[in-house]
Amino acid sequence: MNPPDARAAAALSRGRLLLVPTPLADVSATPLQQVLPLGTLQAAAQLQYWMVENAKTARAFLGAVHAVCPLRLPLQQQQFAVLPKHQDLDAAAARALLAPALQGHDMGLVSEAGAPCVADPGAAVVAQAHELGLQVLPLVGPSSLLLALMAAGLDGQCFAFHGYLPVADEARRKALLALERDSAQRRQTQMFIETPYRNAALLHALAHGLRPDTRVSVACELTAPQGFVRTRSAAQWRDELHLLPARAPALFSLLAARP
Repeated sequence: MNPPDARAAAALSRGRLLLVPTPLADVSATPLQQVLPLGTLQAAAQLQYWMVENAKTARAFLGAVHAVCPLRLPLQQQQFAVLPKHQDLDAAAARALLAPALQGHDMGLVSEAGAPCVADPGAAVVAQAHELGLQVLPLVGPSSLLLALMAAGLDGQCFAFHGYLPVADEARRKALLALERDSAQRRQTQMFIETPYRNAALLHALAHGLRPDTRVSVACELTAPQGFVRTRSAAQWRDELHLLPARAPALFSLLAARP
């Protein structure tokens, strides 16, 4: 093992991994400076090396950044490494992705929308960055989970995010009932997402499968001009299913009354 001073010197010679949030809505929907702090935009404008979910989307994001804070290097010189679809990375694959940082360059990690590594890919790379002694710096920006929780009026002290629920009707019904039981017993807000084209089926299952007094919140297209957060009882949602736009990004939460 290297002595502490050697490890410190190695860390100083390496770049940092910056976790750069992006808008939740399309970059053309809302002026970038309305959803991202100037400090985040300035930090992004200084980078050249990126890990991304989609290079085309990342280029569009940097084009919008450039309109506010000119990029240090032209867009044509930005370098993008696409994150693998699976979450598990061996040390060799992670080291390859993080090679610019190991060579002394700061790197940026962005997801398609919102905060990286929160309900989005990237956590495995961040874990390897820590193993390699790189500084990981999260920047400020929108997180759909926190924004939805803030505006839901449910319980913000105790909550859990479950990602995607089962697709099959019966499996989804059982999962929702289990989440409702946990919510009632623990006084815990349960949060989950769905592929946009299945949102209507999920909301229908919530409205008709939960106890009538269980509160259900839907956060849709957050930070976009047409975005909204609505919290109703399951029974009330039965008359408002039509309010959910088709194929729009949405996040769902529920909080059940104590038994």
